[in-house]
Amino acid sequence: MKEIVTEPLIVKSHDVTLDAEYAEWIAEVKHRYRSAQVKAAVKVNAEKLLWNWQMGRDLVQKKAEERWGAGIVEQVSLDLRREFPDSSNFSARNLWYMKQWYLFYTENMEKLKQLVSEMLPSDEYEKKLQHIDDGTEKLKQPVSEFPLPFACVPWGHHVRIVQHSQSIEEALFYIGYTIKEGISRDVLERVMKDNLYNTRGKAPNNFPQHLTPQLAQLAQQVVKENYDFGFATVSHEKYDENELEEALHENITALLLEMGNGFAFLGKQREIIVGGRSRKIDLLFYHIRLRCYVVCELKAKPFEPEYAGKLNFYVNAVDELVKQSDDNPTIGLLICSDMNKADVQWSFKGISTPMGVATYNNIRIKDMLPTQEQLKERMELLKKELKHTKRLINKK
Repeated sequence: MKEIVTEPLIVKSHDVTLDAEYAEWIAEVKHRYRSAQVKAAVKVNAEKLLWNWQMGRDLVQKKAEERWGAGIVEQVSLDLRREFPDSSNFSARNLWYMKQWYLFYTENMEKLKQLVSEMLPSDEYEKKLQHIDDGTEKLKQPVSEFPLPFACVPWGHHVRIVQHSQSIEEALFYIGYTIKEGISRDVLERVMKDNLYNTRGKAPNNFPQHLTPQLAQLAQQVVKENYDFGFATVSHEKYDENELEEALHENITALLLEMGNGFAFLGKQREIIVGGRSRKIDLLFYHIRLRCYVVCELKAKPFEPEYAGKLNFYVNAVDELVKQSDDNPTIGLLICSDMNKADVQWSFKGISTPMGVATYNNIRIKDMLPTQEQLKERMELLKKELKHTKRLINKK
């Protein structure tokens, strides 16, 4: 009889034989588990959203307030919380959000169906929607009138989108952006604050002339018309590019959030040597979805035509010295304090590299400390005020 081992045992790598077949199998097992996690999360979210949609529909179609009184939503909240005390979904405020959500989209159901159908063919949506399989087949039934892409977006995002949007078109834009970019609620609120729906693709650029149609469209969506640098602080109003660059670099996390999803920071003052001469790029990024390098030049002053020529030089240098064969063409991005769009468009003539121009605002000026002389003057004034106050008191 084989002796049973009762002592603690640590299995080491030399106790088993690992080969390529094992490595392939364990990788497949991990992938299946991750996929199952994603599918489970999407299904749970989809079912909860469908319930929220139907709750909003019931409150509207049953004309609940007319039938049972103005406090009926609060009463429904009490009844549901009493039955399901562990759920946080049944506050009166949340029930009102459900009604608002349903009403917002169903006031023009035909437009909603048309706009949603235009969203569905996109590859990004199909990758998300493939996780909603037979387990949630009822989502696809026309009777529910529930737009399938909604199931890929968390409830908190839906609430913020409806509160912010002025039209169904705008709301569906932010739903689509959330699905494609996989952004958090905080990032969504930042994107909406930046008014991306109305400003996307507005930055002057020559992308359509030098990129494929699909890549040009994506690049136009990636590059903003204006960047909010409110997280950066400079010492005085007459700051230069070096100080602006340093202020941005000190807040690199905030900078990447402002640049948008997909930007990877590769460094500042990246040196390139051309013709034996050293030159430095202000900021160098790589964009994951565009699959290309992005050369960013900063100017703490309004746009001048010669800036486009310098940026063109840097873009060509990165294309020749850094870009790999499987990378897309490098893109240039000039961010300046102000610009005249006519000047920018004229500056693009004759340039063969893809580039865009944007502005920035909200740079903070650091409160300057008083000098030693100013402190002495203030101390003298304070002493005089105290003496004067004492005299007044003594006279009384």
